[in-house]
Amino acid sequence: MTERERFIKTLQCEKIGGRVPHFELVYFLTMEKFGKVHPCHRNYEQWNQMSHEEQKLHIQDMAKLYVDTARAYGHSAIFVQSPVRAQDHMQRLLEAIRDISGDEYYLMIHGDPTWAIPTGEEMMEFAAKMYEEPEVLNEVSRRRVEEQVKAAEYFDRQGHLLDGFTLCSDYCFNANPFFNCEKFEELIVPYLRGIIEEYRRLGYYVIKHTDGNIMPILKQMAGCGPHAIHSLDPQGGVELLEVRKLVGEKVALIGNVNCGLLQTGTEEECEKDILRSLKEGMAEGRGYIFSTSNCVYTGMPLARYEKMVDLWKKYGVYDAQPDNGRKKQETESGD
Repeated sequence: MTERERFIKTLQCEKIGGRVPHFELVYFLTMEKFGKVHPCHRNYEQWNQMSHEEQKLHIQDMAKLYVDTARAYGHSAIFVQSPVRAQDHMQRLLEAIRDISGDEYYLMIHGDPTWAIPTGEEMMEFAAKMYEEPEVLNEVSRRRVEEQVKAAEYFDRQGHLLDGFTLCSDYCFNANPFFNCEKFEELIVPYLRGIIEEYRRLGYYVIKHTDGNIMPILKQMAGCGPHAIHSLDPQGGVELLEVRKLVGEKVALIGNVNCGLLQTGTEEECEKDILRSLKEGMAEGRGYIFSTSNCVYTGMPLARYEKMVDLWKKYGVYDAQPDNGRKKQETESGD
């Protein structure tokens, strides 16, 4: 199977055997690894002034960087971000990635029309509207869903470029969701369910991302029908085994390696957490994709992420056991 096929089968919660799929929502350490700034950070204010040839070279450069990252770390999927907010630019970028890599990787883009936690400047006004004018917020959500469906239909007409959408509106702080269960049901659920149904109708796969403490709204999110939930943030008190119990066997789980430990923990703490995530995620023998609990963000030590990848390559294989577990068994048996 290609990495793309392994990723899709895992989203469908089918058994695949062999190595657990791995990807990162975003990998920002491209300057340290490849000597190039990550594509979504580039300044394209003069994009419309560029010649067609210069635009083409920029797109090729971005596409190659996405593929180089996936190849370097064994990723099964690529989350494609474009610094230019235009469908034709994203189309050209997806085409360039497909030209380089064929069908090797699952390709996804952002596509979430639902409300996220507002910025600090907007929070008070938004909170007041939630209770005083919820119909205003819902009207905006309806328009956003319609616009996002049109965008999905646009990509559907372009042929085999895109495999799915990742819905990246964040709903939760580490302590609790921004929306209580009642407001989540009123302001988020109808539109989250609606857009997922439309994506599925068009044959796309859907991953729902939000970090933080998702536990109070987890069943509501899972009930909207995503193929997978990402990022299962342990800094928000999210435990893989408990999530699996609550959502059942038909929703794939992605993530759970503690980003905070990768940045500031000891080597021993990091290794223990990585192996825990693999063990718990692989417990069902299917439906798990290995990744950090957010992304590989600027400031995370490159060596820590590469250590994580090394441990995944060694132990992220169904039926594989860590060496320390084998040594313990050998000692107890007298070998």
